[in-house]
Amino acid sequence: MLVLGFLDQLLFGASLTVYGVLFLPVCVLTAVWIRRGDLLTAPVVVPIAFVVGLFPVAEGSGGLVNRLMGLFTGLATQAGWLYGGTFAAGLIATVRRIQLVRRRRRG
Repeated sequence: MLVLGFLDQLLFGASLTVYGVLFLPVCVLTAVWIRRGDLLTAPVVVPIAFVVGLFPVAEGSGGLVNRLMGLFTGLATQAGWLYGGTFAAGLIATVRRIQLVRRRRRG
């Protein structure tokens, strides 16, 4: 997400909407590619990645306080993307976990 944040800043002028749209496939891929033993961590890791990648996209210059205010504003205004991506990752990870448990019970 950090790399996507820098690319968004470079190519699209730090568009929060573009960042949010790019976040959704990352969430899905994270939940699909994560190891079976780490399935429960997917919904936890995804929001952390969102915040880390939001640093280069968040508005604010001239100091730490302005950058943090931009970060919090970005979190507030882009909460829909954050919740949607986290929900998607959690749903996919839960389905994968249920399938894993069912396979263990059968065999």
